[in-house]
Amino acid sequence: MDVLTTLLGIAIVLVGLWDMYHSLLHPSGTGALGGRVQAGIWWISRRTGHRFGSAVGPGSMITVVVLWVLLQGVGWALVYLPHVPGGFTYSPGVDPADYPDVVGALYISLVTLATLGFGDVVATNPWIRLATPLEALTGFALLTAALTWFTQIYPPLSRRRSLALELKFLAEVDYADGIVEEHPVTAARVLDGLAAEVAKARIDFTQHGETYYFQEEDPDLSLAHHLPYALELRDRAVASPHPQVRRSARRLGLALEQLGLKLREDFVSAEETPEETFAAYAADHLRESSR
Repeated sequence: MDVLTTLLGIAIVLVGLWDMYHSLLHPSGTGALGGRVQAGIWWISRRTGHRFGSAVGPGSMITVVVLWVLLQGVGWALVYLPHVPGGFTYSPGVDPADYPDVVGALYISLVTLATLGFGDVVATNPWIRLATPLEALTGFALLTAALTWFTQIYPPLSRRRSLALELKFLAEVDYADGIVEEHPVTAARVLDGLAAEVAKARIDFTQHGETYYFQEEDPDLSLAHHLPYALELRDRAVASPHPQVRRSARRLGLALEQLGLKLREDFVSAEETPEETFAAYAADHLRESSR
């Protein structure tokens, strides 16, 4: 039974580390557990009309970090449990008989994970003496991972908001209506720039999937609201008499199709066309389509 408890604890620790790795270091950018937690919180928020607004995204990330802490804390506690209290020495005034073994193991685990080092409980079992520094390193890695995760989401959010503003400004000047009459070099440059920004948005959704769950309170900054206008620009540019403009329009169209595919694979349920996908994206963020 003690062996099974230890093996279960090791398995829980490894699952938590695996989820951290996939969320922060793997190209997929989303852990299986963390991704499901964030999707579940988003679903609840969506059902309540996104009442919590922009707090949903950060709140879901905090919840995932708490999950990681619990996985490490409980996992290591199960590793220590078979050795509590015999495998530890206690400071004077601390009687392990006053606490259930499970509570004692969890206390040791959380103190070690937080690298507090109170010194009131010290391992004497050789294997446990080796395990406690490893858990302390895990706790340090967890703290570093959480801080890194929160700082690395802001560049993708800034790029997405910048693209939303660019599409908004183009819509306000009715750029799509006059793109056929626009100088071909200028029109191609605008379309190529948009295609590059759309491709970056697709990469950001791949590597930083958690940013999908950030609700923009300002509609001007919402890519979900303004993205459909890129489809209108593509459709109008395809009708241009200039080959370079049509070529740039096709490039923009490919970028939009790839972005739509990514949204369908990971975030929304929609038909295979970009039009349907972007409409579902806007509806999921409670934004009306700009098209």
